[in-house]
This record gives sequence, C-alpha cells and structure tokens, in this order.
Amino acid sequence: MTRSILFTLPPFRRGFHVITREVIQAVGELPSDGILHLFIQHTSAALAINEAADPDVLTDFEAIFDRLVPEHLPFLTHTLEGPDDMPAHVKAVLAGPSVSIPIVQGRLALGTWQGIYLCEFRNRGGARHLVASVIT
Repeated sequence: MTRSILFTLPPFRRGFHVITREVIQAVGELPSDGILHLFIQHTSAALAINEAADPDVLTDFEAIFDRLVPEHLPFLTHTLEGPDDMPAHVKAVLAGPSVSIPIVQGRLALGTWQGIYLCEFRNRGGARHLVASVIT
C-alpha cells in the first residue's frame, strides 16, 4: 500500500539545508514498517542524506559543488536564465532528485548523524515541491 503526500518547502538560500523536521512534519504519522521515498519536482535542486550534526559539513558541500561546477563557464550555451542556472542543473544531476529511507518501528531509520538535505543550487530557487510516498 502507498500513501503519497505533495508538499512545498519555502524558499531557501543557495546551499545545503537539513530539512528532516520539515519532511517529518509534512508526512505525519508513519507506519510501523515501510519505506519513505522522497522526490523533488525540480531540475535545479536535489535531495541527499548525509551528516546533519555539524553545520560545517553543509558549508563544505557547497564549496565542493561550486568548485566542481562553477558559474560562468565559457562553453555553456543554456544561459538565458542566468549564470547559476546551467551549473544548477549539472549539480542536481550529480546529487539526484530522490532518496529512500527505511521506516522501522514507526520512525525514519536514519543513522545517528544523518539528516535529509535540500540541495538548493539556484541563487533564488523559490519554493520547492516534493512528493513523499510512504510505502508499506
């Protein structure tokens, strides 16, 4: 059985943001066992699971992604939406649009230090729409 919830995150500044609380609030009560699958409906932002205890990790991720795919690359042709747009698309491909998390005893089975990230790659990305599917 699957229950799907569509929800919207408010705009976040460019960078990596822990959104675990927002996801749990949007999804509501979880079954005793199952899987939560999250999907972001955008091509210039992504989702990930990683370290959520030390905010320096979020800063370092942004620095690494910006170094891997910088703005103003002279060979880019998709530039009408600004210098951050095409790099945001590439970064979103690298990070991916979805994550799946086991549900065990009614809780997300994230590791001790893990959290769910919104990876916002646009300077002004706006509100982001997500689909959460609870699969039992």
